[in-house]
Amino acid sequence: MPRHSLPALAFVQLAVAGCASTTVSGLIPSPQSPVCQRETTAVILWTTQWRADQKDVADREAAAADGLGKFFAESGCFGSVSVRRLPENSAGLVQDAVAKARARNEKVVLVSVRELGPTVKIGTALAVVEGGTEVVLDLTEYEPSKPMPRTFSVHWRNGGPGVVKGVATLPQDMQAALAAGLQPTER
Repeated sequence: MPRHSLPALAFVQLAVAGCASTTVSGLIPSPQSPVCQRETTAVILWTTQWRADQKDVADREAAAADGLGKFFAESGCFGSVSVRRLPENSAGLVQDAVAKARARNEKVVLVSVRELGPTVKIGTALAVVEGGTEVVLDLTEYEPSKPMPRTFSVHWRNGGPGVVKGVATLPQDMQAALAAGLQPTER
């Protein structure tokens, strides 16, 4: 192999191998105080708001359900928690759940999943491929003692130049995005 080909080969290997990093580009508005409170009982309601052209909806919803279930089972976010899937357009169900939870002095957290999936960009900057996975959540916290809910968004991403990821990590990505947004304390 000619000497001048070695730098080109190293560049191609770097571009293909990639370097993944995780970013939380937004708690919007930021900063946010933790939602998690170990001594609290909480009801977690979740739904989705996919794009009109969203692909593989059933697989994404299964990954979201898996990630949500594992996060609340393992994180210690709340002392006691129940997780329920809501159908789309369920504003009335949310208000009913909030009223019942307030009567029991429980917190309600509404998680709306807007994005959960792999991303790929071709030909960006120095990389041939830039990709990863992305999670976008809208969170609404209903405290029993507060009349107005708190609403904010989480934009979580893992990837970078030369990274190509599939759907296998989506449940773990969901858990990581929830941790970034809800901020459970260390055990």
